[in-house]
Formats: sequence, C-alpha cells, structure tokens
Amino acid sequence: MRNTQQQDLQLKQERLQKAIRNAKADGCLVSTNINLYYLCGCVYNGYFYMPAEGEPHFFVKRPNDFSGKNIHNIRKPEQLPDLFKAAGIPLPEHLLLEADELSYTEYIRLQHIFNPRITSNATRLLRELRTIKTPWEIGQMRITAKAHALTYSQIPECYRPGMTDLELQYEIEYRMRKNGSVGFFRAFGNNMEIFMGSLLAGENAEMPSPFDFALGGAGIHPSSPLGANGTLLTPGTSVMIDMSGNYTAYQTDMTRVYAIGKLPEKAYKAHETSRQIQEKIIGMARPGTPCSQIYKIAEEIAVQAGLSANFMGTRQKAKFVGHGVGLQINEPPVLTPRSVEILSPGMTFALEPKFVIPGTGAVGIENTFLVTENGLEKITRFPEDIVELTK
Repeated sequence: MRNTQQQDLQLKQERLQKAIRNAKADGCLVSTNINLYYLCGCVYNGYFYMPAEGEPHFFVKRPNDFSGKNIHNIRKPEQLPDLFKAAGIPLPEHLLLEADELSYTEYIRLQHIFNPRITSNATRLLRELRTIKTPWEIGQMRITAKAHALTYSQIPECYRPGMTDLELQYEIEYRMRKNGSVGFFRAFGNNMEIFMGSLLAGENAEMPSPFDFALGGAGIHPSSPLGANGTLLTPGTSVMIDMSGNYTAYQTDMTRVYAIGKLPEKAYKAHETSRQIQEKIIGMARPGTPCSQIYKIAEEIAVQAGLSANFMGTRQKAKFVGHGVGLQINEPPVLTPRSVEILSPGMTFALEPKFVIPGTGAVGIENTFLVTENGLEKITRFPEDIVELTK
C-alpha cells in the first residue's frame, strides 16, 4: 500500500513522541515553519504541542480558517496555560523548545509562560529525527530530483555568446520556476542566506564568502556576498551550476559543470578526479560507515591526483565534502574529517567533491544519495561530463 502524507505525519508524530519520552521530557512545543511542516504537513502561525502521552494539539493564530481535531485559536502565547487546562493537558515540568531557532525574547517569553522545572533543546532532537527520511519523504525527493534534472537538461538552450554569469543564471531561474520550483530553499543557520542557488564562473569561483557553502563567489552586492557577480563568460571559462532542487518541500542538491569553449587539461583531470571520488565512495559506503571516513577517502584521492591545493577551494577551503539534505539544504550528517556521525538507512546526503582551478573556475560534481540497507542509491541522475556551451 502506498504511504500517504497523512500516514507519514502520523509516523513522524509517533517518532517525536517516542523521542520526547526517551529524553524524559513531558512535551515539545514547536513553532518554526520547517518543523511545523514536518509534523503537520503545512505551515501556520502558532504552536504545535506534542505531549509525552496523548494526542497532539494545534494552537493557531493564523490563518483563521484552520480546521481539524484539537485545534485551538489563540491571539498570544500567554493564553496557552489556560487552554492546556481546558483541554485537560498537564502543564509540562520538562519542556522541549526550539532553542537554536527561537529568538532570545521568544524563548524567555515561553519559559515565563510555562515556568517549567527544566527546559531542553528541541532543535537538536528534531534535526536528528529528520535525518532519517520516511518512505513518503523519499518519494518527495525523487519527484524533486526528476524536476531538477529537467531544468539542468535545459541549461544549454539558456546560453548565448557574450552573456555574463548573471544573465545565464536569470535564464536558468526562469526555467526553474516554469518547472515548478518554489523559488527559494530553506537552510539552517543565520549565515546560510541564498536565493535560488549558485552559479560560479571563472575566477569568481576563488572568491571567499562568509557563508557556509562549499564554494563562495563575490555576489552582486556587499549585502549578499555569494555566487555570480557579473563575470563575462569568455572562452576557457568553466561554469559551475549548483541551482536549487526545490520542486517540493524536500530538496535535492546537484552540481554540474559547463564550459565556454575548451578548458585547460588540468580542469578535465580535476573533474575526472571528482568522479573517481564519487565512485570510490559509492563502492565502500554502507550503513555503519563513519562520515569522517568518507571525507578522508575524498581527500586522499585528491592528494594522490596532485590536486590537494585545489580541493574544495583555493583561497578559502571548505572543511567538508558533503552534507545531509531534506527539508533544509544543510541537515545532518555532515561529511567532515572530525564527524562522529555514521551512515544509517534512510539518510539522504549530498556528496560534492569539487576543485577550483585558478584562472579557469570550478569543476566537479554533486549528487544526492539515499542510504539503503545495501549501500548508496544516487537519487539525482543526470550526465556528469563537462558540457561545452555553444550557440
């Protein structure tokens, strides 16, 4: 029987309730958009409360037409204790709040309202739950991956001689929206601002950025120093395209490289090394594989190829070679040399071994993988060769 979204929500809520009990807490109060969607299948202004025992309750400010079981309309959180009492919900003595995502003011306000004996961090608990995808979530990622590949298949028709990187990105973004992109993608953390993805051409690929993405780019304004910056697409320039796979709420991550004319031989060697890293990791990664081992294998292959100085950047190097992906682009696990995480069935992550060649630009690939009982399954399926853009 096909898993429906309603069955999926019930499964997630049951997982959360079990995690609450394991944490020896009395309940979890959720109000951020990502976690509301994860647990409720929609976004609303208000709160979702899951007790350690019993049914969940929904406390809604907006929209005013929200309907269903255990719905309580509120104007402000100070009403929550009285509504709990009226619904027969015990006030929690040990309360889980999204400490890493709420503002300080909101966090203190909720603590004051409930006055629990203990307050613990729900953000970490929820991110860990979201690491293991449900069958329905995996299905959503497959839908996204197909639309992602469709957009990438249309990239060659976007190019015309004399374009800048920004002009090419505009054309790609147009096709993304026509193919169903929601127009932005969600990330965890304050230094992860990005619109519809990144396009890096030529020397701009070397530019450091304050944001925690694999590669940077100068961007078009000091307020958003990331990605394309108006670089003219000239012969011998590589164009790395890492546009968002956000065609459902569940994202895929995929990078491909295009070229204006022929690139230097070192660029093709580095690109092939990236593919060798991917194939090596596909061959060895299984449930139980340490994420740190994946990074070390990628780094070792880069060293053996004589490309250590180019691996994951030049002027500023990324300290990871991959990351979890799902409702947010940067979920656990993270593939770093010091990671203590291990692969488990149901995890989805992006593997992105990339190289920067000074004077040419960035090369390499990125794909999204599902961890199965038997190993890795590549979800993003699209040709991985460097494609020459011509008109």
